[in-house]
Amino acid sequence: MQNILILGGGGREHALSWKIKQSSQCQSLFIAPGNAGTATCGTNLNIDVLDFDSIKKAVDEHNIDCIIVGPEAPLVEGIYDYFKDHKVKVLGPSKLASQLEGSKAFANDFMAEFGIPTAGYLSVTSDNIQEGIDYIDKQDSKIVLKADGLAAGKGVLIIDDKEEAKTSLKEMLEGKFGAASSTVVIEEFLDGIEFSVFVLTNGEEFQILPIAKDYKRIGEGDTGLNTGGMGAISPVPFVDDEMGQKVTNQIIKPTLEGLKKRNYEYYGFIFLGLIKVNNNPYVIEYNCRMGDPETEVVIPRIKNDLVALIKSVFDHNLSSFPIDKEDKSAATVMLVSGGYPEKYEKGKAITFSAPIDDAIVFHAGTKQDGDQLVTNGGRVIAVTSYGKDFKAAVANSVKNIGKISFEKMNYRKDIGFDL
Repeated sequence: MQNILILGGGGREHALSWKIKQSSQCQSLFIAPGNAGTATCGTNLNIDVLDFDSIKKAVDEHNIDCIIVGPEAPLVEGIYDYFKDHKVKVLGPSKLASQLEGSKAFANDFMAEFGIPTAGYLSVTSDNIQEGIDYIDKQDSKIVLKADGLAAGKGVLIIDDKEEAKTSLKEMLEGKFGAASSTVVIEEFLDGIEFSVFVLTNGEEFQILPIAKDYKRIGEGDTGLNTGGMGAISPVPFVDDEMGQKVTNQIIKPTLEGLKKRNYEYYGFIFLGLIKVNNNPYVIEYNCRMGDPETEVVIPRIKNDLVALIKSVFDHNLSSFPIDKEDKSAATVMLVSGGYPEKYEKGKAITFSAPIDDAIVFHAGTKQDGDQLVTNGGRVIAVTSYGKDFKAAVANSVKNIGKISFEKMNYRKDIGFDL
C-alpha cells in the first residue's frame, strides 16, 4: 500500500494525513481536496469528493493503491461500488451498508431486526403525519425529531414542548432540511451521557479504536446551537471495562452479524454514537466513517502504524493487530469563525505569535492565500494536546490557543466540563 488517497478536506483528514505520513509503508500521499494543513503531509488534489470520474483519473494517474474516505457523502453515493471492479482498495462500506448513516429509518429498522438497543421510534412522511402527531402526544419527556437523510450533522431537533414539536415536524416534512427531511424519524428521548466508539472492520474481524466524547454545542456548558463539534476528549472516564464489554456484546457483534446476514460488504470504520442510560449503552446513531473532531483525539492516541492496520483490514488478518493505545489523555479544542454555526465570513488572516511546541495543530477550514494562511470554513483549526488526564490536556490546548489568532475567533474553554 504505497500510494494512498484520502478524500476530504477537514480536521479529520488532516489528522489521518498526519498519522499516515509517519508510516514507512506509505510512499506517496494525496488528499482531495485537502486544506492548508494536509498540504504539509502530502499533495493536495483539487477534486470534489463526489466527482467519482475525476477521482478515478487521479487513482490511475498516481497509481493509487488505497482510497481512505473521510466524509459520509461519497460513501452514501456509492464510491465503494463505483470502484468495485478496479484494483484500488476503498476503505469504506458499500452503498447499501452506508445507509446505516444515510437513512435514520433504515438504521432504526436494522437495529430492530438484530436486537440492538436504541430508542423507540416512528418513521413519518407526509402520508402518515397524523400518526406522527399522535406519537408525539404519547411521549412522556422531550421529543427527538431526526431528518432521515444526511443534513451535515444539523438535522436533529430535541424539543420540550409537544405543540412546538408538532410544528417542527410539519416544517421538516415541508423541506426545512431539504430532501433529507422528506422522511422524519420521531424517537423517544434517552436521558444519559453520550460517547463515541470507533470500530475498524472488514465485516468479519474488528478492532476497537480509542473511545472519545465530543461536544457539539457552540456555547460553554453545552448551550446554544448544535455545530459539527467544538472539541473532544479521549479516553472517556466513565467508559470502564464493564461498559466496554456491554458495547462489544450488545452492539458491535450484533451489528457485524446483521451486516453479514444481509450480505452487506463493509471495509472501514463504524462510528457508534452511543448514550449511557442506567449503566447500559444505547445507539443514538451510526456513522460509516471516522467522526470529526473525535478523529483529532483518537488518531493521536493510536501507537500502531495506521497503514499496516488498514492493510490488515483487506488482508483479513485484522485480528492479529490489536490497537496499541497511548496511556496519556488527549483533548482537542476547535477554533471556529465568528457567527458559526450560522452565517460567518471566510478569508480572515490566521497568525501565530509563537511556535506551537507541545500541541498538534490540525487544520479544518483553512487555505493558503499566497504567503498568508486564511480561514476557509466555519470550523477552522483543532488544537490537540496530551495530558495526564483530560483536564490537563484541555488546559494545554487552551494555553496553546493563546498563540493563534484570527478576526472574531471563537472557541470553548470547557471541553470535558461534564465529566
